[in-house]
Amino acid sequence: MNRLPGDPSAKEQVNRMIRVDHAGEYGAARIYAGQLRVLGRHPASAVIRRMAEQEKRHLAVFEKLVAERRVRPTVLSPLWHAAGFALGAASALLGGRAAMACTVAVEEVIDEHYRAQAEALGDAEPELKATIEEFRSDELEHRDTGLAHGAELAPGYEVLSRVVKAGSRLAIWLSTRI
Repeated sequence: MNRLPGDPSAKEQVNRMIRVDHAGEYGAARIYAGQLRVLGRHPASAVIRRMAEQEKRHLAVFEKLVAERRVRPTVLSPLWHAAGFALGAASALLGGRAAMACTVAVEEVIDEHYRAQAEALGDAEPELKATIEEFRSDELEHRDTGLAHGAELAPGYEVLSRVVKAGSRLAIWLSTRI
């Protein structure tokens, strides 16, 4: 990991990665919980439920890393609890395709995020890097699932996508630091 004067230490950079990834997986679980609450027995629910189970597994891994490495979780967790659920519920209120559009937008940002983390780790932290790369693959699968289930056909897809992506990038920036 390349450092410039004033940059966080390598340990702090890794702690920040774990903190933000823990927050992100928590937020993803909350998004899916909101979607499932609204969609009920909608045909998209079975697909969303499978993706939600993967996110719960990702969250469990990061919860373990937070505890093992004594990483301070983001203090914004209560906000992500409410905001994630609200985003999921709001997208689902627009229909199954809009819920899938939300997934696509989030996962495209997470792809960029996890790729940058893996590159930053280089040869340091091979287990963490492998975990990030595995989860990135799962997230890309979620994106592809959303696209296969009509995400791009959602009303206002472009606007919804831009808003969700901007919110996701802001959440990443904040959770890395706070």
